[in-house]
Amino acid sequence: MALKVAVQMDHISTVSIAGDTSFALSLEAQRRGHKLFHYTPDRLSMEGGKIYARIEAMEVRDVQGDHYTLGEEVRTDLSEMDVILLRQDPPFDMNYITTTHLLERIHPQTLVVNDPAWVRNSPEKIFVTEFPDLMPETLITKDPREVDAFRKQHGDIIVKPLYGNGGAGIFHLHEADRNLSSLLEMFDQMFREPYIVQRYLKDVRKGDKRIILIDGEPVGAINRVPAEHDARSNMHAGGRAEPTELTAREREICARIGPSLKERGFILVGIDVIGDYMTEINVTSPTGIREVKRFGGADIAALFWDAVEAKRA
Repeated sequence: MALKVAVQMDHISTVSIAGDTSFALSLEAQRRGHKLFHYTPDRLSMEGGKIYARIEAMEVRDVQGDHYTLGEEVRTDLSEMDVILLRQDPPFDMNYITTTHLLERIHPQTLVVNDPAWVRNSPEKIFVTEFPDLMPETLITKDPREVDAFRKQHGDIIVKPLYGNGGAGIFHLHEADRNLSSLLEMFDQMFREPYIVQRYLKDVRKGDKRIILIDGEPVGAINRVPAEHDARSNMHAGGRAEPTELTAREREICARIGPSLKERGFILVGIDVIGDYMTEINVTSPTGIREVKRFGGADIAALFWDAVEAKRA
């Protein structure tokens, strides 16, 4: 079954193919004979109730420095596509939200993955709060008095932007750290939104596990170990990936959240787990599938397209 697949992503020229999930999904789609197209979010338009984008036919190759070829831009009604992969990276800002409103107009006749309405309504650091017993103690606020009281109660804390990504803006503050007021003043100037505060989990030194789920079922994981002098385990921030297996607690977490993921049409999801606690549910453009395969795990790109093809059938 040959499908016409458009990938809404940051420009293909900017991706690091060794670890890029969008690139891995594109490679597998091409291997299966699907026709690939590429466009960036700024090329979306709505006119007369129809959603258009200036798309380019795309070919991909797993060759560093020569990984893609693009055709001519053609203004196209996106309802002519069979599948659209919603894969641009956050920040999850009003621009990102607007693209979900536009893509919602053509879904599910054109299958948008992940479901744009549920992506919009499930911010990654808020969606996880639907499972409070699976996550560390957490505060979402802009009130410095609330943050101060939370730290007095829990000791070491993590402070981070509510809609941040890639490890940017994550701070570990010790119980006696005198920089909290200054940090909150800076956050207040930088972000209109509340920020998120969590009890610091010492197990992060052993790693922050990224678990990939396809259609609500866990299919692979990697452990991301932070650098010696950094509190962040994100690979963008210097974290080191290593192979891992799922624990009984992690399987319990996946079993608990799986039905909610399926109900919301989330085909590809990545959750973050530190020790016994889930910290995020990533639904925008989760990563990690190339690392899972590199360490001898499942070919998650193939499992992804199996699920997509079944829904299109």
